[in-house]
Amino acid sequence: MERGQIYRCNVCGNIVELIHVGGGNLTCCGTEMELLSEEPKDVGAEKHVPIIEKIEKGFKVKVGSVPHPMEETHFIEWIELKSGDEVYKKFLKPGDAPEAEFEVEDAGDVKAREYCTVHGLWRS
Repeated sequence: MERGQIYRCNVCGNIVELIHVGGGNLTCCGTEMELLSEEPKDVGAEKHVPIIEKIEKGFKVKVGSVPHPMEETHFIEWIELKSGDEVYKKFLKPGDAPEAEFEVEDAGDVKAREYCTVHGLWRS
């Protein structure tokens, strides 16, 4: 287990992020939670890989080389930006644009990830 890993309950849909590693297994609804892998490459027609763009006040993260659908049952739930040791997250809802702006200073090693309600976790 590592800090920042994302786990999902395949029974009720709860999603948790590991903040402090204490040992043991994460369980929910009486079953072990699934560790979500961060997918780095797009496959198929829908695009999921976060694209980071430097802007005047920080960074803009767009999901996919073409905008990802933002429908009621298929949308980007959140976008996260990591700059150095700092982590920033923006939650989205159906109808929003699949992008987020973060007013942060560039710490040199900037990464992004996002969660699609249908296709899971993706990283830049």
